[in-house]
Amino acid sequence: MKVFSAGLGTETNTFAPMPTSLAAFQERDYYPAGTHPDSVTFAGAPLYVARLQGREAGWTLAEGLVTSAQPGGITTRAAYETLRDELLADLRAALPVDMVLLGLHGAMVADGYDDCEGDLLRRVRELVGPNVTVGAELDPHAHLTPLMVEQATVLVLFKEYPHTDIRERAEDLLALCLDAQAGRTRPVAALVDCEMIVPMHTTREPARGFVSRMKALEGRDGILSVSAAQGFATGDVPEMGTKVLVYADGDAASAQALARTLADELIGMREQLMVPYRSVDEALDEALAFDGGPVVLADRPDNPGSGAPGDATFVLRRMLERGVSNAALGPMWDPVAARIAFDAGVGAELDLRIGGKVGPLSGDPVDLRCTVLAVQAELVMTGLSGAPAPMGDCALVEAQGIQIVLTSVRNQAINMDLFTQLGCDLSARKIVVVKSAQHFHASFSQVARHIIYVGGRGVATPDWKTLTYRNIRLPKWPL
Repeated sequence: MKVFSAGLGTETNTFAPMPTSLAAFQERDYYPAGTHPDSVTFAGAPLYVARLQGREAGWTLAEGLVTSAQPGGITTRAAYETLRDELLADLRAALPVDMVLLGLHGAMVADGYDDCEGDLLRRVRELVGPNVTVGAELDPHAHLTPLMVEQATVLVLFKEYPHTDIRERAEDLLALCLDAQAGRTRPVAALVDCEMIVPMHTTREPARGFVSRMKALEGRDGILSVSAAQGFATGDVPEMGTKVLVYADGDAASAQALARTLADELIGMREQLMVPYRSVDEALDEALAFDGGPVVLADRPDNPGSGAPGDATFVLRRMLERGVSNAALGPMWDPVAARIAFDAGVGAELDLRIGGKVGPLSGDPVDLRCTVLAVQAELVMTGLSGAPAPMGDCALVEAQGIQIVLTSVRNQAINMDLFTQLGCDLSARKIVVVKSAQHFHASFSQVARHIIYVGGRGVATPDWKTLTYRNIRLPKWPL
């Protein structure tokens, strides 16, 4: 048996001011055919698990391009078409194959393409024909489209948020595809639109119980796979929204019935799934009143993982204005300030203009007299499911009792080692501000005494009613 595997993905915030270019992929994860590392990467988990199992089973694996970019603005047409065509050329060179496994995202939008994944899957299907098994792993922040479902034999989405299960879901995908390819099963899909958009933080109820229920349903009564797409609210495309996808073994009615039941369950819990966001001042009031620490404040509107720049100063400015100290904040994406601090070296005292550079929703820059506490070249944070997350040359500076991690590569706070590698002891801080929506939780919850989600202005604002949608299909609760 011969299997082809590759990956291509990013999450597109269509309201973000920074275009996602070819360089955005090449600077983050870009592995041409045959060069993928021997570890999990965001778009390479299906390839990695296929490599491991292929060695044991004795089948041939043809490895194609694997690449992903940090979430950002609309992908340029040139970037998408260049990478898509490179992946398809790798597939064409590997033909004939018995199976195709892809690591995608599900919310990638490019100039001229509202549904990049659907477009790619359609082209893959045209190359391999109707009888080859085609499977893809997706992020739950996907715009699940009928075209994706139609062109793939099976789609499997991560179930956890934070996404701690990327490898496990890739293993599920491979098992489902092997069964389908061997004729042991015949996956039949049902996709149900919940006509809403909600977050699903699986670290708390009711999402935690819903995920457990999905897992318990799989492998019973002919149900092969169950996935829930939360959707991605800052992607202004027609198919944006929360959906349920069920595969049954040759039984369309069974798949449809279960998908409808689960969709109705999600609709029934939608109020409870919403996140209670605080204003900046409300969050600071609550944190300062809390007995002990650290209290973690999640700066949702400036989350790079949702396509925001990561250089907004709204929270930092209010902390300074209110005299908040014994605090840490990061990552602040500011390559210029990071470079200056890096070159000045540990112990230097200097004036820095920090943040507020990308646009109006980043706020104004903050001018501070800073002490450089630490620098590290090419710092690598532990990323989603343990994948490496390069942060570039980084510096830890302190001003007025606030320690700030300055980075030269844009990313969200996923793991505490972003701070600890620079010598910042989070357990000793009263307040820790992370630029992240939810992925911080898996790591930072280990030290946090209390967690507060902060809303307000920003490129990734959770106040979706303030966004100017033009393309989404309505009605869509709560919009």
